Amino acid sequence: MARKKLLTKSDYLDGLQCFKYLWVMLNEPDRIPEPDTSTQHRIDQGHLVGEWAKKLFPDGIDIPADDFKDNLRQTEELLNKRKPLFEAGFMVDNTFSRIDVLKPVSKDEWDIIEVKSSTKVKGVDIHDVSFQRYCCEKYGLKIRNCYLLHINNMYIKQSEIDPKGLLTSTDITVEVDEAMNGIQKRIDNLFSAIVARKCSAVNIGEQCSSPYDCPLKEECWDFLPENNVFEMYGEKKKAFTLLEKGIYTFKDIPDDFPLNGKQEIQRNCEINGKPYIEKKAIRQFLNTLQYPLYYMDFETFSSAIPPFNGTKPYQQIPFQFSLHVVEKDNATAKHHSFLADGTDDPRNEFIASLKKVLGNSGSIVVYKMDFEKGVLNRLATFLPKYNNWVEGLNDRIIDLLVPFRSFHYYDAKQKGSASIKNVLPVLTGTNYDHLDISDGMEASLAFLDVISNNVAEKEKMKIREDLEKYCALDTEGMIWIVDKLKELVR
Repeated sequence: MARKKLLTKSDYLDGLQCFKYLWVMLNEPDRIPEPDTSTQHRIDQGHLVGEWAKKLFPDGIDIPADDFKDNLRQTEELLNKRKPLFEAGFMVDNTFSRIDVLKPVSKDEWDIIEVKSSTKVKGVDIHDVSFQRYCCEKYGLKIRNCYLLHINNMYIKQSEIDPKGLLTSTDITVEVDEAMNGIQKRIDNLFSAIVARKCSAVNIGEQCSSPYDCPLKEECWDFLPENNVFEMYGEKKKAFTLLEKGIYTFKDIPDDFPLNGKQEIQRNCEINGKPYIEKKAIRQFLNTLQYPLYYMDFETFSSAIPPFNGTKPYQQIPFQFSLHVVEKDNATAKHHSFLADGTDDPRNEFIASLKKVLGNSGSIVVYKMDFEKGVLNRLATFLPKYNNWVEGLNDRIIDLLVPFRSFHYYDAKQKGSASIKNVLPVLTGTNYDHLDISDGMEASLAFLDVISNNVAEKEKMKIREDLEKYCALDTEGMIWIVDKLKELVR
């Protein structure tokens, strides 16, 4: 039997995405893995934005949400005060929802205001608010309009955070009205699902990643073999079509099935067991590299709430760089690095330190140059004295991603990815598995822990060491990749 028959707002949204996930969550919750650090960070950002939203309603009343029954009791008592209520809870017919902001309007109506840390309205937000409206109206409230209060990504922090500038309101009443059609049937279906003795079979599909990555995805997808069709480069509609035909691997794809050029390369590599190498194109790429070579990588962090003056919500703030310099062919690389210390805005020191070690000539090699160029251009906008220097850098930047994104080199062991995390181990045998920080998101969140004083001093030192090792491997790894490409085309 189900652990509970109460259907909450989050249950409703989870059930719309996948019946199986909802059933497991309510009946066998131990199967659900704990949220990873990235997911938890997103949740924490949402809570932080929610606190700023409350400042827009100075006469609002905060209803504690930690005690379920007390939340319901206080909600019922406070409705008569006709003041904005935060986290008002309503339970009717075993459906339950809390409302971020319930605002009184006219004589006896209310507006629902849902607060999100996103920068735009999403489809899932409409269903979210439709369930809230359902619960409120079942309770007996008259709902006038529904709004989404979300981040204004054009807001620039100047001094203290201005919640009126940080947040913008979008009227979603019409969309919510449309989503109310059929909501009772959907709710009834979800109740049937959660009380079932067994979980009904659910095929994998696009819902596994939309609107969110399902925590059960790894469990549900583990029947797929190595080198399966979902490693196909590009969108996954073709992979789902093949799956419906019972085709799981590249080797089994029929000759008449439509594949683009890159996907054909993938299939051929699977069949013949050899990497694909387009030597002429690789030589042309290598010929664009002019010594001295500067292998460069940045690490950044971002926040829904702009942390420094002159920053926007979710703006990438650079806090670290690694630079390996190779003066001439076969020369030993020299390493330079920067890692911000303290809680002050690191951008001025970052770009000043970079300028000291980045010479006036030679190619600057990065992996996925749009990222580094974007960081540099935003730095120049914030610090105009560097504008001419940054413009000169842009012409020197070479993107090492190009030969792999273009499939001038491809090995089946890359699993359809041109990421350096996949390319480096295939070409050099070196990976990131031995590092305690092994990707950009981990680096960003670890640095945030340091500057937020969330860890002890000893742990701060360990994190800084791990950040240095991770960023250095990104740039040294690029040297190894270039050297290997040179070997391949000799």
